[in-house]
Parts: sequence; C-alpha cells; structure tokens
Amino acid sequence: MSEEEITRKWEENAMLKPRIEKVVVNMSVGKSGEPLEKAARVLKDLTGQNPCKRKARKTVRDFGIRKGEPIACIVTLRKQRAVEFLKKALTVLDNKISKDCFDKQGNFSFGIKEHIEIAGVKYDPDIGIFGMDVCVSFSRPGYRVKNRRIRRMKIGAEHTLTREETMVFAKNVLGVELV
Repeated sequence: MSEEEITRKWEENAMLKPRIEKVVVNMSVGKSGEPLEKAARVLKDLTGQNPCKRKARKTVRDFGIRKGEPIACIVTLRKQRAVEFLKKALTVLDNKISKDCFDKQGNFSFGIKEHIEIAGVKYDPDIGIFGMDVCVSFSRPGYRVKNRRIRRMKIGAEHTLTREETMVFAKNVLGVELV
C-alpha cells in the first residue's frame, strides 16, 4: 500500500489510525551498587519518572553477574511524556531511523550510546556517561480487547498494525526520515 492510501484509510476510519502505546527506556549497567544508582538518577532526570530496577536472570561468571542481582533500570513512558521524550531522543539520531529497526508488528527500537548527546543534558564527571535502549510500541484503538482480563478476544487480521503503517505514522507524526 502506498503512503497516500494509508493516510486516506486513516481519515475514513479513525479506529485504524495508530498511536504510540508506550516508550520503554532501558539502561543496562551490568553491575549493582553505585553505578546502577547513578544510571537511575540519570534516567529520572531525563524522563521525570522513578526508574524500576531489573535483576539478572542467570549467573554469568565472565562478567561477574549473579542471578537475582540488580543490573539495569527501566522506565515506561506513556501518552504526552512518551512523545516529548521521543522527540528529544530522535534528535540524537538526526531524526533518521533505519527501516530495519521496525519489526512485523510495527514497533521499533534504537540505541543511544551516550546520554549527554540528548539536548539539554550536561556532562557531570561524578555521574559519568551511560547508554540506553529506547523501544517504541504502537497500537490502535481497540487493542485493549486483546489484553484485558475479562472477555479477552483476538484482534482481527485487518485490525493488526503492519510495519508499513507505523513507518508512515513515524514519518508524519514524529518527523522521522527513514533510511
């Protein structure tokens, strides 16, 4: 389907237009203790939300990681906060994303090597530099039917999001250039 056909379809039926469901920002430090606390502080300053710590699933002796040890922190952003953070984070990549970053369901992910590249963030030698992964999930109105607890139902094939539709949405709404 072409870009014009997709946008015309969205104008005819508002239930088909995609929306950003959530943006998940993950900082994996690989160590517990002070480095993880610093990463959590950076994540809180960037997003305005308290991060949640994630524990290691298994022991990796080569990296010095034990099972159950907290090694990462994560924040889930929704609605307006998600859009604001995405616009700041995409400027690091010059608003260019590879088409390979999109999966079959239309979600996309990208990484930022240094958090100080985000606009408005200054380098603090006490904290250091951290990288992060940003995962963006898209949905359509009516997707709640798939996830709710009572009377859960399947979503029809016509209502599921495709990779092409979210590419058009990212291009039009977020101003992303696809490479």
